[in-house]
Amino acid sequence: MGKIIAFTNQKGGVGKTTSAINVATSLAVSELKTLMIDLDPQANATTGLSDLFEKNKSNIYNVLIEKESILSSIIKTKLNFLDVVTSTNDLVGAEIELVSMIGREYRLNECLLDIKDEYDYIILDCPPSLGLLTLNALSASNSVLIPIQCEYFALEGLSQLLQTVRLVQRHLNKDLDIEGVLITMYDSRLNLCKQVEKEVREYFDGTTFETMIRRNVRLSESPSFGKPILLYDANSSGAQDYLTLVQEIINRENK
Repeated sequence: MGKIIAFTNQKGGVGKTTSAINVATSLAVSELKTLMIDLDPQANATTGLSDLFEKNKSNIYNVLIEKESILSSIIKTKLNFLDVVTSTNDLVGAEIELVSMIGREYRLNECLLDIKDEYDYIILDCPPSLGLLTLNALSASNSVLIPIQCEYFALEGLSQLLQTVRLVQRHLNKDLDIEGVLITMYDSRLNLCKQVEKEVREYFDGTTFETMIRRNVRLSESPSFGKPILLYDANSSGAQDYLTLVQEIINRENK
C-alpha cells in the first residue's frame, strides 16, 4: 500500500507547494511510483509541473464534488514514475459544496481507495488554510509534512495547525503521524536563520528533518517554467537539497 503524505501549513509563502512538487519529483526520479495531487484552489502545483504533461478535462474538483472516478483525472507525465491530478480555481467553492455532503471529511479518502495500492507515494499539496479540503487531506493521509520558512514569525500559528492535527488524530484518522518538519529558505549567512533553526529543532525535538532547503534563486525560478528544480537545474543547491530530503524520508520509512 502506498504512503500518503500531506504537505500543509496554513501560513502562505513557506515553500509548501515548492516542497510538494520537488519531493514528488525526487521520489519519481528515485524510481518510486508517485502521484502528486494538487488540492489548492490556487493550482500552483499544477502550474509548477505544467511542462511535464498535457492537461485533460478532469481534475480534483470533478473527483471530489462531481464524484467522477479519480482514474479519469490521473495524468501521466514525461517522468515514467510520476503521475499528477491537477487543480482548478473551481475548488474555491468546494469548501461550501462539501459542507452538505455526508461523510464530507472522508471524500478524498474514499476517492483514493481504488488507487492507493498502485503507488509507492501519494503527495497531497494542501491549501494554505485549515478548511475542509485540508481536513480531507489529513483524514486520507498516513502522515503530514510541515514546511517552515526561516523568518521571524516562523512558529506563529503552528499551535493551531498542531491542534488541528490532534483533533484529526482523535476523531477522523487515528493513524495520522507527523512525517517531519522541514526548514525552508535557509541562509547560513544570516543569524536570524540560525536562530529560527535552533528554535524549530527545540520545539519539534526529534521530528525536524536534518535536511534543510537552502535559499536558492534557481529554485524560485523553476515554477515559472513549469518544471521541478531537478529538470530545470539539476546541479543547483535546491535540487540537491530535495534529493537529500527524499533520501532521508525513505531512510525513515525503512527504519
